[in-house]
Amino acid sequence: METARKEAFIVHAVTPAEPATGSSKRPEVVPYIMDEEAMERRRGRRIVWGRAAVAVLVFLVWEVFTRLGLLDSYYWSSPSAILRTTWTQMTEGTLLRDITYTSGSTILGFVFGTFLGALLGLSFWWSRSYAGISEPYLIILNAMPKLALAPVLVILLGIGFFSKVALAFSMTVVVSALSAYSGVKSVDPDMEKLMYSLGAKRHQVFAKVVVPWSMPWIISSLRINIALALAGAIVGEFIASSQGVGRMIMYAGTILDINLVWVGVVVLSLLSMVMYWGVVVLEKWLSKGLTKQ
Repeated sequence: METARKEAFIVHAVTPAEPATGSSKRPEVVPYIMDEEAMERRRGRRIVWGRAAVAVLVFLVWEVFTRLGLLDSYYWSSPSAILRTTWTQMTEGTLLRDITYTSGSTILGFVFGTFLGALLGLSFWWSRSYAGISEPYLIILNAMPKLALAPVLVILLGIGFFSKVALAFSMTVVVSALSAYSGVKSVDPDMEKLMYSLGAKRHQVFAKVVVPWSMPWIISSLRINIALALAGAIVGEFIASSQGVGRMIMYAGTILDINLVWVGVVVLSLLSMVMYWGVVVLEKWLSKGLTKQ
Protein backbone atom coordinates (compact mmCIF):
# COMPACT_ATOMS: atom_id res chain seq x y z
CA MET A 1 0.00 0.00 0.00
CA GLU A 2 1.39 3.39 -1.00
CA THR A 3 0.43 6.44 1.01
CA ALA A 4 0.63 10.07 -0.08
CA ARG A 5 -0.45 13.12 1.93
CA LYS A 6 -2.44 15.79 0.18
CA GLU A 7 -3.34 18.79 2.34
CA ALA A 8 -5.78 17.61 5.04
CA PHE A 9 -6.34 14.17 3.52
CA ILE A 10 -4.50 10.85 3.46
CA VAL A 11 -4.85 9.12 0.10
CA HIS A 12 -4.28 5.36 0.13
CA ALA A 13 -3.77 3.36 -3.04
CA VAL A 14 -5.66 0.13 -2.39
CA THR A 15 -5.24 -2.82 -4.72
CA PRO A 16 -8.35 -5.05 -4.90
CA ALA A 17 -8.27 -8.82 -4.88
CA GLU A 18 -6.85 -10.69 -7.87
CA PRO A 19 -9.40 -11.51 -10.65
CA ALA A 20 -10.67 -15.00 -11.23
CA THR A 21 -8.46 -17.46 -13.09
CA GLY A 22 -8.63 -17.03 -16.85
CA SER A 23 -9.69 -13.38 -16.71
CA SER A 24 -7.44 -11.04 -18.67
CA LYS A 25 -8.72 -7.87 -16.96
CA ARG A 26 -6.03 -6.14 -14.92
CA PRO A 27 -7.07 -5.08 -11.38
CA GLU A 28 -7.47 -1.34 -10.97
CA VAL A 29 -6.05 0.73 -8.14
CA VAL A 30 -8.91 2.14 -6.06
CA PRO A 31 -8.19 5.36 -4.11
CA TYR A 32 -9.36 5.44 -0.51
CA ILE A 33 -9.40 8.88 1.12
CA MET A 34 -9.43 9.56 4.85
CA ASP A 35 -10.07 13.01 6.25
CA GLU A 36 -7.64 13.81 9.06
CA GLU A 37 -9.96 16.44 10.52
CA ALA A 38 -12.81 13.93 10.69
CA MET A 39 -10.49 11.44 12.37
CA GLU A 40 -9.48 14.08 14.91
CA ARG A 41 -13.13 14.86 15.66
CA ARG A 42 -13.87 11.16 16.17
CA ARG A 43 -10.87 10.87 18.47
CA GLY A 44 -12.09 13.86 20.44
CA ARG A 45 -15.54 12.28 20.85
CA ARG A 46 -13.95 9.02 22.04
CA ILE A 47 -11.94 10.93 24.62
CA VAL A 48 -15.02 12.76 25.90
CA TRP A 49 -17.03 9.56 26.19
CA GLY A 50 -14.07 7.82 27.81
CA ARG A 51 -13.76 10.52 30.45
CA ALA A 52 -17.49 10.37 31.14
CA ALA A 53 -17.33 6.59 31.46
CA VAL A 54 -14.46 6.80 33.97
CA ALA A 55 -16.40 9.35 36.08
CA VAL A 56 -19.54 7.19 36.05
CA LEU A 57 -17.49 4.12 37.00
CA VAL A 58 -15.83 5.92 39.92
CA PHE A 59 -19.16 7.10 41.34
CA LEU A 60 -20.76 3.69 40.75
CA VAL A 61 -17.95 1.88 42.59
CA TRP A 62 -18.12 4.48 45.38
CA GLU A 63 -21.88 3.94 45.79
CA VAL A 64 -21.63 0.14 45.72
CA PHE A 65 -18.73 0.02 48.18
CA THR A 66 -20.55 2.22 50.69
CA ARG A 67 -23.73 0.15 50.42
CA LEU A 68 -21.76 -3.07 50.94
CA GLY A 69 -19.95 -1.61 53.93
CA LEU A 70 -16.51 -1.74 52.31
CA LEU A 71 -16.29 2.04 52.81
CA ASP A 72 -17.48 3.71 55.99
CA SER A 73 -20.42 5.86 54.91
CA TYR A 74 -19.94 8.16 57.89
CA TYR A 75 -16.56 9.35 56.62
CA TRP A 76 -16.93 8.77 52.88
CA SER A 77 -20.66 9.45 52.51
CA SER A 78 -22.04 8.20 49.15
CA PRO A 79 -22.94 9.72 45.78
CA SER A 80 -26.67 9.29 46.41
CA ALA A 81 -26.47 11.01 49.81
CA ILE A 82 -24.36 13.80 48.33
CA LEU A 83 -26.92 14.34 45.55
CA ARG A 84 -29.78 14.51 48.06
CA THR A 85 -27.89 16.99 50.23
CA THR A 86 -26.96 19.06 47.18
CA TRP A 87 -30.58 19.29 46.09
CA THR A 88 -31.67 20.27 49.59
CA GLN A 89 -29.01 22.99 49.77
CA MET A 90 -29.95 24.31 46.34
CA THR A 91 -33.69 24.44 46.99
CA GLU A 92 -33.79 25.25 50.70
CA GLY A 93 -30.28 26.45 51.53
CA THR A 94 -27.73 28.94 50.19
CA LEU A 95 -25.64 26.77 47.86
CA LEU A 96 -26.29 28.81 44.71
CA ARG A 97 -25.48 32.04 46.53
CA ASP A 98 -22.29 30.50 47.93
CA ILE A 99 -21.21 29.33 44.47
CA THR A 100 -21.80 32.80 43.04
CA TYR A 101 -19.85 34.39 45.89
CA THR A 102 -16.82 32.10 45.48
CA SER A 103 -16.89 32.31 41.68
CA GLY A 104 -17.11 36.11 41.72
CA SER A 105 -14.16 36.61 44.07
CA THR A 106 -12.07 34.08 42.15
CA ILE A 107 -12.74 35.57 38.73
CA LEU A 108 -12.21 39.16 39.86
CA GLY A 109 -8.95 38.28 41.58
CA PHE A 110 -7.84 36.30 38.53
CA VAL A 111 -8.64 39.10 36.08
CA PHE A 112 -7.06 41.91 38.08
CA GLY A 113 -4.06 39.84 39.12
CA THR A 114 -3.33 38.62 35.60
CA PHE A 115 -3.83 42.02 33.98
CA LEU A 116 -1.90 44.13 36.48
CA GLY A 117 0.82 41.49 36.83
CA ALA A 118 1.27 41.42 33.05
CA LEU A 119 1.51 45.22 32.99
CA LEU A 120 4.12 45.10 35.75
CA GLY A 121 6.21 42.52 33.93
CA LEU A 122 5.99 44.39 30.64
CA SER A 123 7.02 47.63 32.33
CA PHE A 124 10.46 46.16 33.06
CA TRP A 125 11.35 46.56 29.38
CA TRP A 126 11.48 50.33 29.75
CA SER A 127 14.41 50.36 32.17
CA ARG A 128 17.03 47.70 32.84
CA SER A 129 17.95 49.37 36.12
CA TYR A 130 14.30 49.30 37.24
CA ALA A 131 14.04 45.65 36.21
CA GLY A 132 17.28 44.69 37.93
CA ILE A 133 16.21 46.34 41.20
CA SER A 134 12.72 44.81 41.12
CA GLU A 135 13.55 41.26 40.02
CA PRO A 136 14.88 39.87 43.34
CA TYR A 137 11.88 41.24 45.20
CA LEU A 138 9.53 39.58 42.74
CA ILE A 139 11.37 36.30 43.23
CA ILE A 140 11.06 36.67 47.01
CA LEU A 141 7.34 37.40 46.74
CA ASN A 142 6.86 34.42 44.45
CA ALA A 143 8.69 32.09 46.86
CA MET A 144 6.90 33.42 49.93
CA PRO A 145 3.76 31.45 50.93
CA LYS A 146 1.25 34.18 50.22
CA LEU A 147 -1.53 32.28 51.95
CA ALA A 148 0.29 33.06 55.18
CA LEU A 149 -0.78 36.67 54.64
CA ALA A 150 -4.45 35.67 54.51
CA PRO A 151 -5.19 36.52 58.17
CA VAL A 152 -3.56 39.93 57.74
CA LEU A 153 -5.61 40.72 54.63
CA VAL A 154 -8.81 39.57 56.31
CA ILE A 155 -8.07 41.80 59.30
CA LEU A 156 -7.26 44.76 57.05
CA LEU A 157 -10.18 44.38 54.62
CA GLY A 158 -12.71 42.61 56.82
CA ILE A 159 -14.53 39.34 56.33
CA GLY A 160 -16.43 40.57 53.29
CA PHE A 161 -16.10 40.00 49.57
CA PHE A 162 -13.09 42.22 48.87
CA SER A 163 -10.74 40.40 51.21
CA LYS A 164 -11.31 37.23 49.13
CA VAL A 165 -10.68 39.16 45.92
CA ALA A 166 -7.47 40.54 47.44
CA LEU A 167 -6.28 37.04 48.33
CA ALA A 168 -7.01 35.76 44.83
CA PHE A 169 -5.22 38.82 43.43
CA SER A 170 -2.15 38.27 45.61
CA MET A 171 -1.91 34.67 44.43
CA THR A 172 -1.87 35.59 40.73
CA VAL A 173 -0.20 38.97 40.30
CA VAL A 174 3.40 37.82 40.92
CA VAL A 175 3.08 34.79 38.63
CA SER A 176 1.78 36.99 35.82
CA ALA A 177 4.53 39.56 36.37
CA LEU A 178 7.28 36.93 36.22
CA SER A 179 5.76 35.34 33.12
CA ALA A 180 5.54 38.68 31.32
CA TYR A 181 9.08 39.55 32.40
CA SER A 182 10.33 36.24 30.95
CA GLY A 183 8.71 37.22 27.66
CA VAL A 184 10.33 40.66 27.80
CA LYS A 185 13.78 39.16 28.36
CA SER A 186 13.32 36.84 25.38
CA VAL A 187 12.57 39.64 22.88
CA ASP A 188 14.94 39.46 19.91
CA PRO A 189 17.29 42.48 20.17
CA ASP A 190 17.88 42.39 16.42
CA MET A 191 14.17 42.96 15.88
CA GLU A 192 14.29 46.00 18.15
CA LYS A 193 17.33 47.38 16.30
CA LEU A 194 15.56 46.88 12.99
CA MET A 195 12.52 48.80 14.22
CA TYR A 196 14.69 51.65 15.47
CA SER A 197 16.60 51.74 12.18
CA LEU A 198 13.30 52.13 10.33
CA GLY A 199 12.48 55.19 12.41
CA ALA A 200 10.17 53.66 15.02
CA LYS A 201 9.73 55.41 18.35
CA ARG A 202 10.27 53.64 21.66
CA HIS A 203 6.56 53.31 22.40
CA GLN A 204 6.01 51.87 18.89
CA VAL A 205 8.67 49.21 19.47
CA PHE A 206 6.98 48.37 22.75
CA ALA A 207 3.53 48.09 21.18
CA LYS A 208 4.53 46.34 17.93
CA VAL A 209 7.34 44.04 19.14
CA VAL A 210 7.58 43.66 22.92
CA VAL A 211 3.90 43.13 23.74
CA PRO A 212 3.14 40.61 20.94
CA TRP A 213 6.41 38.79 21.65
CA SER A 214 5.58 38.46 25.36
CA MET A 215 1.94 37.41 24.92
CA PRO A 216 2.65 33.63 24.66
CA TRP A 217 4.36 33.79 28.07
CA ILE A 218 1.43 35.71 29.56
CA ILE A 219 -1.10 33.31 28.03
CA SER A 220 0.80 30.30 29.38
CA SER A 221 0.29 31.57 32.95
CA LEU A 222 -3.52 31.67 32.73
CA ARG A 223 -4.14 28.03 33.66
CA ILE A 224 -1.89 28.31 36.69
CA ASN A 225 -3.45 31.59 37.75
CA ILE A 226 -7.05 30.39 37.76
CA ALA A 227 -6.17 27.54 40.12
CA LEU A 228 -4.19 29.89 42.38
CA ALA A 229 -7.02 32.43 42.42
CA LEU A 230 -9.55 29.78 43.49
CA ALA A 231 -7.19 28.57 46.21
CA GLY A 232 -6.77 32.11 47.53
CA ALA A 233 -10.51 32.77 47.62
CA ILE A 234 -11.24 29.47 49.40
CA VAL A 235 -8.55 30.04 52.03
CA GLY A 236 -10.00 33.49 52.71
CA GLU A 237 -13.40 31.88 53.24
CA PHE A 238 -11.87 29.28 55.54
CA ILE A 239 -10.43 32.01 57.76
CA ALA A 240 -13.50 34.23 58.05
CA SER A 241 -16.47 34.76 55.78
CA SER A 242 -20.20 35.13 55.86
CA GLN A 243 -20.72 33.39 52.49
CA GLY A 244 -18.97 31.09 50.03
CA VAL A 245 -18.36 27.39 49.45
CA GLY A 246 -15.31 27.46 51.72
CA ARG A 247 -17.42 28.90 54.54
CA MET A 248 -19.99 26.15 53.96
CA ILE A 249 -17.32 23.44 54.25
CA MET A 250 -15.97 24.94 57.48
CA TYR A 251 -19.47 25.18 58.93
CA ALA A 252 -20.27 21.58 57.93
CA GLY A 253 -17.06 20.37 59.56
CA THR A 254 -17.93 22.22 62.74
CA ILE A 255 -21.32 20.51 63.07
CA LEU A 256 -19.90 17.17 61.78
CA ASP A 257 -22.20 17.09 58.73
CA ILE A 258 -20.04 14.89 56.51
CA ASN A 259 -22.55 14.88 53.65
CA LEU A 260 -22.42 18.67 53.47
CA VAL A 261 -18.61 18.60 53.56
CA TRP A 262 -18.60 16.30 50.56
CA VAL A 263 -21.10 18.54 48.79
CA GLY A 264 -18.63 21.39 49.16
CA VAL A 265 -15.74 19.26 47.92
CA VAL A 266 -17.67 18.08 44.85
CA VAL A 267 -18.93 21.59 44.09
CA LEU A 268 -15.39 22.99 44.30
CA SER A 269 -14.14 20.22 42.01
CA LEU A 270 -16.80 21.00 39.41
CA LEU A 271 -16.23 24.74 39.81
CA SER A 272 -12.49 24.40 39.27
CA MET A 273 -13.07 22.23 36.21
CA VAL A 274 -15.48 24.74 34.66
CA MET A 275 -13.08 27.62 35.32
CA TYR A 276 -10.16 25.64 33.92
CA TRP A 277 -11.96 24.88 30.67
CA GLY A 278 -13.09 28.49 30.44
CA VAL A 279 -9.45 29.54 30.62
CA VAL A 280 -8.57 26.95 27.95
CA VAL A 281 -11.16 28.53 25.64
CA LEU A 282 -9.74 31.97 26.44
CA GLU A 283 -6.22 30.75 25.64
CA LYS A 284 -7.32 29.41 22.26
CA TRP A 285 -9.07 32.67 21.44
CA LEU A 286 -6.04 34.76 22.40
CA SER A 287 -3.70 32.44 20.50
CA LYS A 288 -5.82 32.74 17.36
CA GLY A 289 -5.71 36.51 17.71
CA LEU A 290 -1.91 36.39 17.84
CA THR A 291 -1.64 34.19 14.77
CA LYS A 292 -3.83 36.57 12.76
CA GLN A 293 -1.54 39.50 13.49
